[in-house]
Amino acid sequence: MATILFTPFQYLYRLTGLSSVVATGWDAWLIILTRTSRMFAYGFNALIMALFFEEMGYADDLMGLFFTLTLLGDVLLSLLLTLVADGLGRRKVLFGGSALMVLSGAAFALSENYWVLLFAAVVGVISPSGGEIGPFRAIEESTLSHLTVPDTRAEVLTWYIVTATVGTSAGLVFCGNLVDRLQEKGWTAKEAYHTLFWIYSACGVANMLLTLFLSSKCEAESHSSNQEQKYKSVPQAEPSSSRSPSPRTHARTPSSTPLMDSDGRPSPPPAAPAIHSKPPPAPKPKSGGIASKFAQISPESRPILYKLTAIMSLDSLSSGMSAQSLLSLYITRRFSIPKGYLGSILSVSSFIAAFMNIWSGAIAKRIGLIKTMVFTHLPSAIFLALLPVPRKLWGTVALLFARSCLSSLDQAPRTAFIAAVVKPGERTAVMGIVNVLKILAQSGGPSVTGLLAGHRLFWLAFVLAGSFKVCYDIGLLTLFVGTKLHKYEGNQENAQPARDEEEEDLSGLVDDSDDDDSGDESETGEGGKKYEAIRSPVKSQKRPRKSFSLPSMKQPRDRQGSDESLEGDLASPRGHRRQDSFPLKRSDGQLRK
Repeated sequence: MATILFTPFQYLYRLTGLSSVVATGWDAWLIILTRTSRMFAYGFNALIMALFFEEMGYADDLMGLFFTLTLLGDVLLSLLLTLVADGLGRRKVLFGGSALMVLSGAAFALSENYWVLLFAAVVGVISPSGGEIGPFRAIEESTLSHLTVPDTRAEVLTWYIVTATVGTSAGLVFCGNLVDRLQEKGWTAKEAYHTLFWIYSACGVANMLLTLFLSSKCEAESHSSNQEQKYKSVPQAEPSSSRSPSPRTHARTPSSTPLMDSDGRPSPPPAAPAIHSKPPPAPKPKSGGIASKFAQISPESRPILYKLTAIMSLDSLSSGMSAQSLLSLYITRRFSIPKGYLGSILSVSSFIAAFMNIWSGAIAKRIGLIKTMVFTHLPSAIFLALLPVPRKLWGTVALLFARSCLSSLDQAPRTAFIAAVVKPGERTAVMGIVNVLKILAQSGGPSVTGLLAGHRLFWLAFVLAGSFKVCYDIGLLTLFVGTKLHKYEGNQENAQPARDEEEEDLSGLVDDSDDDDSGDESETGEGGKKYEAIRSPVKSQKRPRKSFSLPSMKQPRDRQGSDESLEGDLASPRGHRRQDSFPLKRSDGQLRK
C-alpha cells in the first residue's frame, strides 16, 4: 500500500527534475538559494522603482534616461567581472557583487538626489526594472552547467529559474503590502520606499554569507584538479631517461630477459610497463585583459555567439520596453489601484510563471530546446502586444496571467542550449558576453518607453515590444533549429552506461550460472581462467562478472569398473554441466547412437 501511495510522488519527483537538483549536490542548492534571495530584493524594484521616481517629481523622460544609464553601467560592470571571473575566482566575484548590492541599497535608502542615485546605480548593483542584472547570472549559470551533466542540466537550470521567479513573486507581495501598512500608520510614500531599500541591502548581506559556503567545485580550476585525481589511482610510469619498451618489443626480443636464473630455476616473466602516464596539467584560465578573454573563444564558437547575440538583442530590447516596473506604472496610471493590490496582482503573475517553469525541462526533453523556446515564447509575445486592448482591469489582468503562463518557459532551455553548443571552458565568457549584450540592448528600452509615455503613447510601447518578440521567435526557429548539441561534451561518460548495459546483455548469453551448480568447484576450466585474465581490471572492479566456464575436458571416469560404460561430462551451451549425463557405451561395448 505504501508503495502504491509513494509511486505518484516518485514519478513527480523525477518528472519535475527535483531528482536532478538533489543529485547535483549542495553547491547547486546554495546557488539557487542565493539567486532566490537576490530576486526577492529585485521584486521590490519591480514594484516601486518607477513609483519612487514619480513620487520625487521626475519627468518620464528623465526616468527612462535613469533606467537606461543604469543598465549601461551594469553592462560595463558585468562585462568586466564575468570575463575575469574564472581567473579571479567565481566565489570571490559573487561575493563582491553582493557587496555592491549592499552599497547601492544603502545609497537609495539615504538619498533622493538624482545624480547621487544615478552614480550609485551605475557603479553598484541595483535593478531598475526588477529583472536580473549584474555579473551574477552568467557566473551562476556557468557554474551550474559544469556541476551538471547534459541529461540533468536543463532540469537544474529550470529550478534555478523557478525559484528565482518565486523569489520575485514573494518580493512583490511583501513590498506592496508593507507600503500599504506603513502608509496606514502615517508614513509617507517616500519613507516607505526608503525602508524597502534598507531591506534590499539586508538581502545583499545574506547573499554574501551564502557565498562563503560554496565549495571549490564551483571554480573553473576544479575540472583540471578532478582529472589529475583520476590519474593518481592509476600506476604511473617510472621516470627514466630512456623510453620503456612496449610488450610487443619484449615478445620480439626474448634475449632481453634470461630464461633461467643462476640457480637453474625459471625466471619470472618481466613486469609489463605502465601504460598509463600522467597527462600534462590542464591550462588554468588566464586572468588577462578583456581582449585576451575574447581571444580565448574558439573560432567554432564565434558564429554561434554572433547569431545568439544578434537575435537575443531584439528580445532584450522589447523586454526593456515592457519592464515590470514600467508595467506597474502603466497599470497604476490607467486604473488607479492601491499598491498592495497591484503587488498582489504582479505576485500572482510571477507565481504562475514559476509554477509553469517547473515543466520546461520535461517539455524540452520531449520536443527539444529550440522548439520549447519558440513554441512557448511566441504566444506570450502575442499576449503582450494585446495588453493595452482591454478597457477593464480584469481584462488586462487576464492577459497578464495568460502571458505569465508561457513567458518564462524559454529561459532554462535557452541557457541549456548555450551550454550545449559552446565548449565547456568557454561557457563563462560566452554567457557573460551574451548577457552583457542583452543588457546593452535592454538599456535602450526604458528610454523608448519614457519618450512614448511623455507623448501620451504609453500603450504603444507594449504593442511594439510584443511585435519585436514575435520577430525574435521566428528568427530563433530559422537560425538554430537542427543545430547539433553536446558536440564538445565528454561523450565517453555519457556513452559508458550504454556500453555497460550492452555488455551486461551480452554476458547474459554466456554467463547464466544457476544456484544448483554453485557447490561444484570444478566448473571453471583453463578457458575460464584465460577469459578472466584478459578482462579489463577497471571494468571488473566497476561491474564484477561471474566466471565464464568452457566445456570440461576431463578424462572419462570409470563408474562400475574397467568394463562398465564411460560417462562424459558435457557442458550446456551456456557453460553449465548437464545434470542428465548418460553412458557413451552400452554394456556390449558398442557405441550408442
